[in-house]
Amino acid sequence: MNNNCCGKKTKRSPDEKKLIQNRLNRISGQINGINKMIENDAYCNDVLIQLSAVEKAVKSLSSHILENHLYTCVSRDLENGDLDTIDELISLFKRFNQ
Repeated sequence: MNNNCCGKKTKRSPDEKKLIQNRLNRISGQINGINKMIENDAYCNDVLIQLSAVEKAVKSLSSHILENHLYTCVSRDLENGDLDTIDELISLFKRFNQ
């Protein structure tokens, strides 16, 4: 996986990294739990409820990262006159709304 798709990086504080990593670990644990449910022939309704919980957790984390992105990267780029960031945001919002 290319971790630097656009040539830019985001410097995150240790606290922010820890928060994101904790949430990702929780999501990973939920996915592993769903995998075990499938192995154990869990009822479809129960699996779907857990999948919905994962989807909400991912959306919540995405919203958190997007909010930080707007306050940090985007505001910095706009202050520096980098209007390409607007195109990047438009593309990002289109992706979120699919």
